[in-house]
Amino acid sequence: MSLPPAPAASAWPPSDATIVAYDVSKSFGSLVAVSSVSIAVQPGVSALLGPNGAGKSTLLRMLSGQIRPASGKVWVAGGDPRADAEARNRIGLVPQQDGVFEREKALDVVRLAAILSQLDNVEERARWALGLVELDPDMTRPVGAFSKGMRQRVKIAQALVHDPLVLMMDEPLNGLDPRQRKQMISLFHELGNRGKTVLVSSHVLEEVERLGSHVIVISKGRLAAQGDFRGIRGLMDNQPLRFRIVCDKARLVAAQLVAQSTVIGCNVESDTQIEITTADARTFRRSIAAICREHDARLEEIAPLDEDLESVFRYLVGAGG
Repeated sequence: MSLPPAPAASAWPPSDATIVAYDVSKSFGSLVAVSSVSIAVQPGVSALLGPNGAGKSTLLRMLSGQIRPASGKVWVAGGDPRADAEARNRIGLVPQQDGVFEREKALDVVRLAAILSQLDNVEERARWALGLVELDPDMTRPVGAFSKGMRQRVKIAQALVHDPLVLMMDEPLNGLDPRQRKQMISLFHELGNRGKTVLVSSHVLEEVERLGSHVIVISKGRLAAQGDFRGIRGLMDNQPLRFRIVCDKARLVAAQLVAQSTVIGCNVESDTQIEITTADARTFRRSIAAICREHDARLEEIAPLDEDLESVFRYLVGAGG
């Protein structure tokens, strides 16, 4: 199967793209889940970013061949995953739902995935995959007795057991503790560095920032933005942003901040805490430290209050956006 035609310039899709969706849409009754989305994903780690209900899971299900687009074309790992068995075998999928056999041991669950992938060295590959996600293959507890984070890692091991070219994961970091998240993100980067295409969906901006620079932003079933993470995040610097400041001379510092032309709102929450709104985040970040030094105020924290996912979407797809 050839690549779908480019929607505009001949440079699209990139020649090394391993995941391409061209103008795909999908509805469930009157609900439009995905509407006219075109994306191209290259080897490395990419993030599919969107709030719950944005259409991420539906898009991943189309890309992995689980459901057919109502319109448009999908090309993954050399073919249409709905029609091309070889292309489908090059895909590893981590669904959002658990979907594991709760009475079985982790090794048995991953071994079954190896059998279904028609691997020869089933036992060896199952143990290898569990080792990648830091799970002991000789654990005797059934998967149903595992924590959410452990079950997530069993699903990732299932998806990795056949060493796929393309790995698609729907919210794989849910339920993992901070150390496990760090380890999984490190694994995803290792796979990307080996030439794999790793597409991870998330609704947490902090996770996306750690996953990699290439981001696909989905909102209300539509493509809101795609490209380098810093470029997308940079859109917020042209919009009013809120910050919480913790320092020991909050009222004095607040008075100085109000005098700054870039500060358009300031509220003293307590003797040690201020909430400000600024029209120029870069200038504010540079000036707050100087103000505190000048007035001998101990600056303990500067916390962005608008650099969350919902704020990004408000700026990207809000009224007029």
